[in-house]
Amino acid sequence: MAGNSFGKVLVLTTFGESHGVALGGVLDGFPSNVEVDLSFIQGELDRRRPSRDFFASPRNEEDKFQILSGIYEGRSTGAPIAFIVYNHDHDPADYDHLKGAFRPSHADFTWQQKFGIHDPRGGGRTSARETLVRVAAGALAKILLRTKNIHIVSGISRIGEINVPMPVSQITDPEIIAYLEMIKSDGDTTGGIITCTIHGVPAGLGEPVFDKLQADLAKAMMSINSVKGFEYGDGFASAAMRGSEHNDIFINRDGEIHTLTNHSGGIQGGISNGEDICFRVAFKPVATLMRDQSTVNSAGEPVTLKGKGRHDVCVVPRALPIVEAMAALVIADHLIRNSYR
Repeated sequence: MAGNSFGKVLVLTTFGESHGVALGGVLDGFPSNVEVDLSFIQGELDRRRPSRDFFASPRNEEDKFQILSGIYEGRSTGAPIAFIVYNHDHDPADYDHLKGAFRPSHADFTWQQKFGIHDPRGGGRTSARETLVRVAAGALAKILLRTKNIHIVSGISRIGEINVPMPVSQITDPEIIAYLEMIKSDGDTTGGIITCTIHGVPAGLGEPVFDKLQADLAKAMMSINSVKGFEYGDGFASAAMRGSEHNDIFINRDGEIHTLTNHSGGIQGGISNGEDICFRVAFKPVATLMRDQSTVNSAGEPVTLKGKGRHDVCVVPRALPIVEAMAALVIADHLIRNSYR
């Protein structure tokens, strides 16, 4: 099965299933002699874990990672950095009722069509649990980027029908909490939008034609489970603008060239221009509902799926570190590629 690796020079390869023994990854191409803060990596994994909030999955995994290679006495050696996270709170029997049935809007049917078999235990390889490996690798990329004074921040800008004027890192608004409580009581789910900004990216990252910086960011974001849309800069709103409105005028600010506005989202011609890189990612509602759904089984016979299991009402709060991790891997990859010039 192809498609388990991401990146050109800084390459992440992941393995493992939702209810298998473990998940892990190998990050190859990471520079040597970089001081690695293991507590920071664990902190990023903790951000992705289900919280005690009512709208998160009750699955209780500690997600404690273990470095297998590539780090010695707190510094990277230049060898591939391999790491693993063992699953503990998993019970394949929880998914016995799904055997042979195709869950609506899940990957069961398409996986069966492609490979002739699918893992019903939480989606197996297609489960969002795989993203914990990306978060760990992304934390390593963040550590590298911090040495270049590049920082990534993200926030929730929409939950379902509710817009959030200023992106937030946690849901504390009573209106949003009440909305999610209503969704949960209906046995339903909802989606949302994450806004992400990358500060400190130097001009010159990205490659013309097929490896444009925004193209690699788009691929990174669209590879995340439940993502349905990506836009950078003014995005789709730019389709209704005039060129005179959208153009970013260049100015000299304290001896450095900048743009007066940032409609381009920090990228022009597929290459970073030195301004903040700004983009948004849209997530669909979680496909598993806590209500019965009609579907068919592998024989094409109508069946009813019972609404049970451990799932999020909304994945957006837990997706913040995932979005940041994938952005970090893209920027770090292009940063290393630039160093070879």
